[in-house]
Amino acid sequence: MNITLPAHSDHALLIGRIWQPAVGPVLVAVTSDDVLDLSGLAPTCSDLLEQDQAALKVRQFIASGQATRLAKTSAVLANSDEPHRKQTLPWFLAPCDLQAIKASGVTFVASMLERVIEEQARGDASRAEAVRQAVVAVIGDNLRSVKPGSPEAAKLKDVLLAQGMWSQYLEVGIGPDAEIFTKAQPMSAVGPGAMVGIHPGSQWNNPEPEIVLAVNSRGEVLGATLGNDVNLRDFEGRSALLLGKAKDNNASCAIGPFIRLFDAHFGIDDVRQCDLSLQVHGPEGFVMQGSSSLSQISRDPLDLVAQAMGPYHQYPDGMVLFLGTMFAPTQDRHGPGQGFTHVVGDVVSVSTPQLGTLVNRVTTSDQAAPWVYGTRQLMHDLAQRGLLA
Repeated sequence: MNITLPAHSDHALLIGRIWQPAVGPVLVAVTSDDVLDLSGLAPTCSDLLEQDQAALKVRQFIASGQATRLAKTSAVLANSDEPHRKQTLPWFLAPCDLQAIKASGVTFVASMLERVIEEQARGDASRAEAVRQAVVAVIGDNLRSVKPGSPEAAKLKDVLLAQGMWSQYLEVGIGPDAEIFTKAQPMSAVGPGAMVGIHPGSQWNNPEPEIVLAVNSRGEVLGATLGNDVNLRDFEGRSALLLGKAKDNNASCAIGPFIRLFDAHFGIDDVRQCDLSLQVHGPEGFVMQGSSSLSQISRDPLDLVAQAMGPYHQYPDGMVLFLGTMFAPTQDRHGPGQGFTHVVGDVVSVSTPQLGTLVNRVTTSDQAAPWVYGTRQLMHDLAQRGLLA
């Protein structure tokens, strides 16, 4: 598995978490050469992001020599490949810990149209292509210039209602309110190299390559990472009320490889211009490639943060927020008109030069390693290490 650091990683301020055998999760800084212990600065990722000028404090902590070298980065990356992992050596975890794991849906026109198609097809992949042609014939691509919540969007809604084409996905795609949902529970995300899970009852599913923002409890965006919002198209297509079952299953949320903190070299404007690449390599030789460009997003990332956290909803441990994707796979895999779906053994790579590459292999959620290490165990281990005041 080719898990990689960002391009020009010498300028990137990267934080992550490793599993250290006989110790537990450890907050670290990651350079092109070394994995450095940040436990003396903060016991958790959530605590670190709560500090004023967190990025500056990380740089100062490293420069002072207080960040002990734990391992070579290359060795930990190699040991993060779950099927070949040595349990006696450290590996990378998802970089977040206590933060709520939230996600934005239907933030790109392309994926919004695919959600409409899922709904019209009632989750039946074999009907998708015919429905896709019918939907695009009515809607076309005239939504790209529409600002969500604007008077123009309201007029378009009236037109689509009159044509019998209005959808709950169009409501959150061009209406005033974004779709914000809970993707997974804190501590449940898997990291780079880990197995990701699809529900064994799903016959139509896909990866969703996304940028994930790291936000503290004050609503300040302090960095970004990559994510794979594993999605069951058939479950959600049958009913939007099955969103929880479509999105939140064991190992169905991958985040990583690292959070790149905002500094003079990387900030929110760089996030707005990120181009994501996706590759799926199947065990039978199937290859799919896709992309998602944040420049095409219909809602600004900071608007999505404001809709997720503020006077109406607080997250005292902070949150990580998936920004959505414009990637909507239509490439046939098992026959004409069948579109794409995962098979066990797929290797999924999500990458962008600014953030590196997140790689995971697909299994079913009942075969993925069960989630057993939660907040209670983390607090116990931190107390054992003397890191809790």
